[in-house]
Parts: sequence; C-alpha cells; structure tokens
Amino acid sequence: MPQTDPKGAVSSTGSAARDGLPDYAAAPQSDSLPDIPAHGGQVRAVMQHFPTAPRPFFDLSTGISPFAYPLAVPEAAAFTRLPEEDEEADLRAAAAQAYGVADAAMVVSGAGSQSLIALLPFVLPAQRVCLLGPTYSGHRLAWQGQGIAVTQVDAPEHLHEAATQPGTVCVVCNPNNPDGREIPAAQLRLLADQCAQHGSLLVVDEAFADFGTQTVAPLLPHPALVVLRSFGKTYGLPGVRLGFLLAEPVLAAQARAVLGSWPVGCVGLAAGRQALRDTAWLSHGRQQAEHAHTRLTTLLRQAGLACFGQASLFTLVTLPQAPALWRHLCQHGIVTRIFPDQPGRLRIGLPGTDDAWRRLEDALRAWRDPQK
Repeated sequence: MPQTDPKGAVSSTGSAARDGLPDYAAAPQSDSLPDIPAHGGQVRAVMQHFPTAPRPFFDLSTGISPFAYPLAVPEAAAFTRLPEEDEEADLRAAAAQAYGVADAAMVVSGAGSQSLIALLPFVLPAQRVCLLGPTYSGHRLAWQGQGIAVTQVDAPEHLHEAATQPGTVCVVCNPNNPDGREIPAAQLRLLADQCAQHGSLLVVDEAFADFGTQTVAPLLPHPALVVLRSFGKTYGLPGVRLGFLLAEPVLAAQARAVLGSWPVGCVGLAAGRQALRDTAWLSHGRQQAEHAHTRLTTLLRQAGLACFGQASLFTLVTLPQAPALWRHLCQHGIVTRIFPDQPGRLRIGLPGTDDAWRRLEDALRAWRDPQK
C-alpha cells in the first residue's frame, strides 16, 4: 500500500506549529501514530491541520448511526421549568420495556453512558478491576481516576480467573469497541453467575448492542450484573446525551441517589420517551445499518483492506500503514478513528449521505491506485 502523499500537509512553520498544536498532516509518514483527540468526533480540531481538504468534512470516527430518529423537539415552554418526576419515571419505564428489563426500578437514566461509566466507581464496591481489552478507554480511566487498580486481559476465558477473586469488577464491552467482537450472551451469563458465587461483579457495556442479538439485560435482576446502554449511538442523536444503567433494584436505587435529582434534561426526556417506544423505527434503523455496513465492508475489501467485527455501526480495518491511511482519508475530508495505543487499527463508521459515500469511494480508489 502507498504511503500518504504529503501534498497539502501543513508546514512545520505553519499556524499549527506556531500555536503549539499537533501537526497531523506534517507528521512523519511512518508507523508512528499522531497525537489525536481521546475520542471520536472533534472534527474541527483534526481538520484544521488539513487546510486543503475538501469540504464539507465527513465524520466517520464515532460509530454513531447516521440514520437519526425524527425527534419532535419540545416546545420552548419545556425549557423554562424543571423536569417533572413522573416524566423521568416514564422515561425509565420506556427504557425497561425497550431493553427487556422486567421492572423500571432496575433502570438508572443519565446524561449519556459515558457519565454512567464515570459513576461506576462511586456505586460499585471494587478492590480491583479486570477489563477485557483492548477496549473503550473510558472504563480504565474512570476506575484509575479513583485509585482502583486496573488490569487487562485479551481473551474472554481469562476473565473467569479474575471473577473468582472477591472484590473484582470484570468489565466487558459487547460488542467491543473498536474491534466489534461479540461474545454470546450465554457465555456472559456463565461469567455473571461465577461472579455472584465469588463476591465479584460483571459490568457489560452494551453501547452498540441495540442492533445486535447478544444482550444480557433480560437476565436482570441478577446479583452480580450491571449493564450499560447508550441511546445516542443507536438513534443517531448523540447531542441529546442520554444513557442508561441497568442493575438489580437496590443497586439501581443507590446509583439514582448518587446522581441526584434531574439526571436528564427536557430534550433527553422527550427523545427517550418517543424513540424507545418506537419499535417500528428501531427495526427499520437496524435494517438501514446492516445494509450500510455491508456496503462499507464491501467497499473497503475492494480497496484491499481487511475488515473485522460484528457491530453494524462501524468496522475495524487492520493494516501496518493505518496512520498513513488515516492521513490519506483526512486529506480527502474524511475523519476516521485511529488509536495511539493500538497501532495498525483504524475504525470506520457508516457514511450517511450519497456525497459521503462518493467521497469515500474516491479516496479509497486513490489509496488503492495512487497513479490513476
């Protein structure tokens, strides 16, 4: 595969260098990874270093569905009062129904699943944490920030040993981010049962599970199981900032007490109560995502790239020249997700418009056949 053409790179004497910003485009064209934002998105911050890239920029870095739910935004009067308790209770009831949980008492609503990840060290008794990785860095950072030791294993079977140690919190993202690996729900149930037997806990982050089949949420109430669900990714509304923690009723009540009153604003309440009950839209959204995922992986493989993962909202590309491909796509106005701690990996989300698909096709054609 070719290395990135340096055409359009920001000079080392340009504005980025003067301002002390990471100079993405001018970085050496090698296997070294650039200094990039900690999460997907932040498109303006990335693309300021590619001034010759075509516009508009297309963000394929987040794994968020490009097929947004047609939200009816609340009237202006809703912004002039505090949320009512019965509205939040109705939101939790809608989430319980959507996720297959028998009782809304097991549902905790919050401002996005990231905020609930940060909440975990304050509500779960933990002497140590064992992550199945590589995975979403927010989990490790949340626990380490509270002084809890974190270890990582690279295979599901290694979690069983950790589960036998009392006071351990095992963490699994399913499907995993960024590689899309999916573990059967039956296997996770055995792990949760083992945790219960030994006084440990299992957290399953199902941020990308709405379009899949391997959810463990219906196992609740389970004494050792905590499940996280993301709203914005599935419904294409990340700016709403809405997510859910699912757990047995006592633990869920403790989590709600730590969050305090009004954990979700009026837009989140409206969005969740509408979308979570719209099963027809969810079915259609799943079909759209699956079709787009097939189209994306076909396009990437035609460009000679290997794709991995079972999550329909993104695919993982692995190649030694991942940094070069990342820069190449940026120079074509397309932002993807690269990982400083996982060299050789590039996560690519779903294009949402005909223009975005054409841009990606053109960029991949130029990558595959640089002389044409």
